[in-house]
Amino acid sequence: MGVVPMPGFTLHEDDRAHYELVSSGVDITDPDELALHEKAFNTLSGAAAYGGAAEELIRKTLAFWSDA
Repeated sequence: MGVVPMPGFTLHEDDRAHYELVSSGVDITDPDELALHEKAFNTLSGAAAYGGAAEELIRKTLAFWSDA
């Protein structure tokens, strides 16, 4: 995967990306910045597992770390 945003962000339909930080929240509204956030979101959601595949990944992870 080419990108891991830290901390995580939320995209909102009103053309903003929101970060909730330890001391405050930050809203990104610049169109160029939003385009980067949308690209990151699409990359992450494309690499994500959903439904049964996500459950299996969690089971395998739990088994791996339980035996460690």
